[in-house]
Amino acid sequence: MSSSPYGSWSSPFSAASVAASSPRIDGARFVGTEIWWGESVPTEKGRVTVRSSSGAEILPAPWNARSRVHEYGGGAWTADDRGTLYFVDAADQQVRRLNADGHLVVLTAPGPSHGGLRIQNGRLLAVREDLSTVPHQRSIVEIPLDGSAAADTSAVRVIVQGEGFFAHPALSPDATRVAWVAWEPGQMPWEGARVQVAEVDGGIPRTIPSRAALQPEWLSDAELVFADDPDDRWALQRVSLDGALPSGATRPLAPSDADTGYGLWVLGNRWYQPLNDGRIVAVRTNGRDAVVVIDAEGGESVIEFPGDGHVSVDDVDGTRVLLSGNGSRVTAGLWCVDIASGEVVAVRGGEPVDPRWMPASMPIDIDGPHGTVHAFAYPPANPDAVAPDDELAPYVVLVHGGPTAHVTGAASAAIAYYTSRGIGVLDVNYGGSTGYGRAYRERLDGQWGVVDVDDVIAAARGLADAGIADPDRIAIRGGSAGGWTVLSALVRGGAFAAGISRYGVADLRMLAAETHDFEASYIDGLVGPLPEYEHLYVERSPLTHTDRIAVPVLLLQGGEDRVVPPSQSEAIRDALSARGIDHEYVLYPAEGHGFRSAETIVDALERELAFLGRVFGFHPHE
Repeated sequence: MSSSPYGSWSSPFSAASVAASSPRIDGARFVGTEIWWGESVPTEKGRVTVRSSSGAEILPAPWNARSRVHEYGGGAWTADDRGTLYFVDAADQQVRRLNADGHLVVLTAPGPSHGGLRIQNGRLLAVREDLSTVPHQRSIVEIPLDGSAAADTSAVRVIVQGEGFFAHPALSPDATRVAWVAWEPGQMPWEGARVQVAEVDGGIPRTIPSRAALQPEWLSDAELVFADDPDDRWALQRVSLDGALPSGATRPLAPSDADTGYGLWVLGNRWYQPLNDGRIVAVRTNGRDAVVVIDAEGGESVIEFPGDGHVSVDDVDGTRVLLSGNGSRVTAGLWCVDIASGEVVAVRGGEPVDPRWMPASMPIDIDGPHGTVHAFAYPPANPDAVAPDDELAPYVVLVHGGPTAHVTGAASAAIAYYTSRGIGVLDVNYGGSTGYGRAYRERLDGQWGVVDVDDVIAAARGLADAGIADPDRIAIRGGSAGGWTVLSALVRGGAFAAGISRYGVADLRMLAAETHDFEASYIDGLVGPLPEYEHLYVERSPLTHTDRIAVPVLLLQGGEDRVVPPSQSEAIRDALSARGIDHEYVLYPAEGHGFRSAETIVDALERELAFLGRVFGFHPHE
């Protein structure tokens, strides 16, 4: 086999095949004898439909199940056992009911956004957000199923309302009480969310002592379980409301050195589900995920199935469990697992990948200035190609967004797009990431633009020092908060020969002035509150120091992005242009925060590959 330079290898992974690859699952439910799931359709500009295991499309075009609550949405559809679908349409944020016979009924009036839909005991709960009021109002509501609230807004029952934030409504089995998660405007949910409970018919909410609570669920009419991290790891906590335990006292259930939960960015996440027999199916995250069954005494057993990243326990029915997520050796998918028999059925996706082209990523630890840095390495992999003996591979260091988020080393066609061409990838969980406990997550407190940058630079230098990567051909790529770290690392200089920023943050004062409610106080914890810390906002912002950027930069931006508006990327573009720095700027007018349409995904990937080839001196194979 003759050798070919890294970056020039022929690959079966086209940008179009990446766009059409693994489904993006958005929740799943048992519905009668069927399984329903939400799925993004890239060829329809990212429209979220609902499909059935029978092969039917339950939610036809043009309907698009997407919520804008807290901007990131989630929980935009649910269904009852009779085959009735309830969904939030992206266009107007109204809730609709779609009967099994195809009859459509509007359930809410125009105006507020809705998300986090949940139907229990024939009652539909939702999180509602109204940005037309001053101050903005959010609430947990019960929506009548007969459509009366579409014309009479007073028909909506408001269970709790305020200027803060709410998530995860859960109705008690006797339908008399509702539990939810709440946090104040000056906090992010992982900094101070608490569980509250109130009577459905009204009354003052009762607060359960909690630190960063997630997903309350009822074990009985008088007992709740929820996730919280009082001791560094998110773990399940039990609490009795009526005397089975000392009133209001919480008791940990099977704590471990792993997290059941992570950053509450969207409303539809489910990290665990109680079974009817008292056991609980729960996700455990320590870099990668495992799923366990916990019994009433705290004993546990592992569920064997191929998913091990961002797993969601979407629904349960008897001993059957619906699990969605990604995997290190399979494509992203949805599985039905019978925990009694051990049977695992891939409902959608979840196909094994070819290890010759997509070998499992390698978890690695890197010594950084603030402690160990966790990452996943994907070396170049192509069974039909070999590089010259005297050549080291170019690498791309990936930086996830959030920053309170994490990556799991999943098999990914988007990563294979690079590795199969001879470009290695290192996906970094820098300090501040979830999945490794509170102490690791809080490394970034007050240190955004410092710890994250130090960690990705340490990762890049580790690759070079180990003789794995060509030190002159290491690029860095990230989106949103990851784009901030990209630009900040380029300002620091010395480690990266090129940068790719997707809708990245460039100026902290601009972000503070333009960002949405949910993240309005995020920078307070990551850097410090204004006006006291304005000097740090200026000092750490890449826009302040564009004179230090001396390598080529590719900027990709969505025109409809309301989280990181185009003004951020355009400010960097203008500054680089004024200094004559090699750069490209691409605006996708119809895209928001994250690229969803197949056309955009294809164009962005092809531009990135061409950019790297131009900068690093290789010619991508057509």
